[in-house]
Amino acid sequence: MRRTWTRTALLLCALLAGLLPLSSATAADPAPAPDPAPATAAAPASASAQEGSAAPGTYANPVTEGVVDTFPDPVTIRGKDGYWYSYGTMNPVFQSGGEQSERMLPILRSADLATWEYAGEVFTPATQPDWHRGSRLWAPDIRYNDGRYTLYYSVPGRDTVGAATAPTPTGPWTDTGTVLPTPSGCPTGGIDQAQFTDRDGKTYLYWGSYDILCVAEMNAERTRITGEVTQVAQGRRMEGAFVVRRDGYYYLFYSDAGCCDGAYSGYQVKAGRSTSPTGPFRDDEGVDLMAPTSKGAIVLGANGNRWIGPGHNGLATDLAGQDWMMYHGIPADNPDLDRFPDLPDRQLTRRPMLMDRLDWIDGWPVVRAGAGPSEGPQRAPVTDWDAGGTFASGSLDGWRAEGAGTGGWSLADDADSGPYATHGGGPGAAFLVSDEAAPRDLRAEADLRVAAADGAAGLTVAYRDPRNHTTAWLDRDRGALVTDVVVRGRSLGEQVTPLPASYDWDSWHNVTVEIRRGRMSVEVSGDRLRDAVAAQERRLPGAAARSGAVGTAARGGGAAADNVGAARLYEPVTERVPEPATGRLLPGHSDEFASGTVPGTEPGSPWQWLRGPAPGVTADGGDLVWPTQNGELHLGTNTASVLLRDAPEGDYTVTTKVAFDPDQPNQQAGLLLYADDDKYFKVTHSVLPLNRGGGTVLDVSEFTKEGERPTTSPPTPVANAPMFGGPTADTMWLRLSYHQDGRGDDGEHEVRAATSRDGRTWVHNGVWTLPGDERLRIGLVSMNKEGAVAKFDYVRTHRTR
Repeated sequence: MRRTWTRTALLLCALLAGLLPLSSATAADPAPAPDPAPATAAAPASASAQEGSAAPGTYANPVTEGVVDTFPDPVTIRGKDGYWYSYGTMNPVFQSGGEQSERMLPILRSADLATWEYAGEVFTPATQPDWHRGSRLWAPDIRYNDGRYTLYYSVPGRDTVGAATAPTPTGPWTDTGTVLPTPSGCPTGGIDQAQFTDRDGKTYLYWGSYDILCVAEMNAERTRITGEVTQVAQGRRMEGAFVVRRDGYYYLFYSDAGCCDGAYSGYQVKAGRSTSPTGPFRDDEGVDLMAPTSKGAIVLGANGNRWIGPGHNGLATDLAGQDWMMYHGIPADNPDLDRFPDLPDRQLTRRPMLMDRLDWIDGWPVVRAGAGPSEGPQRAPVTDWDAGGTFASGSLDGWRAEGAGTGGWSLADDADSGPYATHGGGPGAAFLVSDEAAPRDLRAEADLRVAAADGAAGLTVAYRDPRNHTTAWLDRDRGALVTDVVVRGRSLGEQVTPLPASYDWDSWHNVTVEIRRGRMSVEVSGDRLRDAVAAQERRLPGAAARSGAVGTAARGGGAAADNVGAARLYEPVTERVPEPATGRLLPGHSDEFASGTVPGTEPGSPWQWLRGPAPGVTADGGDLVWPTQNGELHLGTNTASVLLRDAPEGDYTVTTKVAFDPDQPNQQAGLLLYADDDKYFKVTHSVLPLNRGGGTVLDVSEFTKEGERPTTSPPTPVANAPMFGGPTADTMWLRLSYHQDGRGDDGEHEVRAATSRDGRTWVHNGVWTLPGDERLRIGLVSMNKEGAVAKFDYVRTHRTR
């Protein structure tokens, strides 16, 4: 039995907020994996592979169940054909079907973001470019610009980034070579890249892994970096950058800790924001992401249910405007893939694709209002419009032509979008609108392009007739996004926003209109990935803020439109789920260190020393003063002193306040929940070196577990299992909240850490779990390397509420 220790409360909050359906379905047995196909061909997988996995209108993680075994580092785009496409890291995706080889950058396709089918891979052994043969290919990033899809991918065997372009989301792919020079100018791993286009048309590439993230401008073709390289973030095992723009800020998502250590993967997603694409980016406490400390603003972390190490995210936006995080997670009950001939000495971690709602609360992104990865049926993304649609049927049925040139509408076709609507041109505005009415508060969108120099193509909403409508025009003659509100035949004033000089009028661009309570926002982008090249906001009068048809509009020649529709605008979640809070103090399990004697040295003390007392430890002025010692608590090296006392029965939260100013790598002090030397949870203020930092060290809050890796034979201890919490200070409050899920051999210890720099504002980590067959005790440590002193003010244990 596995469930988050706050699950009951979180589900109740979600139900009350309308975030989950009131009824749920029982998941059916997963469909069998598709038959393996030869390594040079796409595997045959059916779009119905997941039918029956959740009730109508819901989905369940992993969304790749029954389609592929694993799909790490996913990114997603909506193609111009109306389907969503996801791309993943090179992995043995059909291992359960008997295929013992990897697919190079596998591709999935979906009509609804919840039910996926296999759609091929970017390269095969026959088509892999010579310059990176012998290297695995990781962490793709997909974009649509200038009439083509560009896939950026990591080439770890060359420590660089490659790119390939294609006319459709599934190829054929043309490699364009390396994106980064050698050296790249960034002191980090040359992988985990993400491209971003700004309002002025400038394009940027973010990249970096273990432990610095960098950004540089790109050339006009988006195939090479050309500008100055700027370091924007650093952190222990930091990687996986992904950037979006929202409400005047640039948000840099990233993951830290470890992606790929099976049940001991501490991956989390965090974020920083800036008013510039080149930084400085700061977390939600204002800490610069380049500061030599761990960071807060946790977007997604493990919650104690089935999913471990959630991270390396992309983003998708459904037709109602709700954002969804696309990421991978590790199933706790089956964390490892089988070893296979191509990598006989490498244990790969199983990382299927997960999807969950991404909320924006008080200006910060957070998954499911802070509830973390979902397990069981969830409300599905909106992927059907209330009005409008595509032209994939090859007819204009369901649409009506009004305004000027009603006979000028016809259908054309191309290999990417399929059938689309186009207008032959002429004077006046021509409209092609839906027979159905769209809601008043809506999200409408269309893919538009304008081939003629004097032409304009538009997205029309709240349409009643040619004298009453609101239209967002891409006006090629003026080189601008132009919005016009027309009421009773009179324009209430155009609003004009210039488009970048590099804007490609001959390729598709997505235009979105969102209207909420009379406020309209409009964005123009290439690929719906929150990197708009133009945006507007304006207030609509009551006569214009109404329900009506949705459609496309044309002026002059060369206007074309596809994927034109509107859905009821999503309702944003505005409050986070409650974090763990302390209830009644438990004096019998607490200590203010006011006795004047070292705990564990007087008769009858509730504290006991393991390998102690520690050298130099004293009681001074109400503090337990404990110099760090050259001792360790790691794998088979268990030489550090540990101060222990019994923990209470039931759920509890234990907190310590510690003053600690370490100055050498690996010095650490903090709090434990301890079963034995090879089974414990630990939250510490630590100093750790960067992997590629040239001697740079970080002050970090580190949340670690050690235990047995159950999938090895015999089981072996593993201590390399950190998560990283919020920023540090010379005085910190460290907290562990405990929940026992189940009893006996089937039980499980679930522990969540939190850190604070003032005792009031807390950064809550994810949850670590270990088998619950042994009682835990409360402990303190100050260890690893001599030279620093920890001053513990108190240990206080409360009931958790």
